[in-house]
Amino acid sequence: MRHLKAGRRLARPTEHRTALLRNLVTALLEHERVETTRAKAKEARQWADKLITLAKRGDLHARRQSLAVVRSKKAMAKLFGELRERFQTRRGGYTRIIPLGFRRGDGASLSVLELVDRPEKLPKGKKKKSAAE
Repeated sequence: MRHLKAGRRLARPTEHRTALLRNLVTALLEHERVETTRAKAKEARQWADKLITLAKRGDLHARRQSLAVVRSKKAMAKLFGELRERFQTRRGGYTRIIPLGFRRGDGASLSVLELVDRPEKLPKGKKKKSAAE
C-alpha cells in the first residue's frame, strides 16, 4: 500500500524521475519559462518553489542544499543573484502554470511553467506591435 506517499511517479523509475525533475528545474531557472506536460509541471513547480525559498535564505547550507538539485553553475548564480533579489518580498507562489491544450501526437495535456514577475523579453529581431498597427 502506498499510504502517505506524496508526489507523482510520472511512469518512471526513481532515478529517472529525479534526473528529469532536476533538468526541468534547472531549465526553468535559466530560461524562466518551460513548456512540458501538466503533471511534470506540477511536480517541478514544487521543487522550484522550494529552491527559491532556499535562495532567499542565502546562507552556505542553503547553497549546498540547492546544489544537490541544480547542477548548473549558471543556474545557481542566477538563483542566488537575480532571482533572490526579485522574490525577496514575495512570500511564496513564485511560479505559475498556464495550460496550453493537448499535444497532437499522443494527446498529452501541455502547460507552460514560468516564473512570475519575469521581465518580458522579445527575441532578437522582433519588434513589439503597437495598438495602432
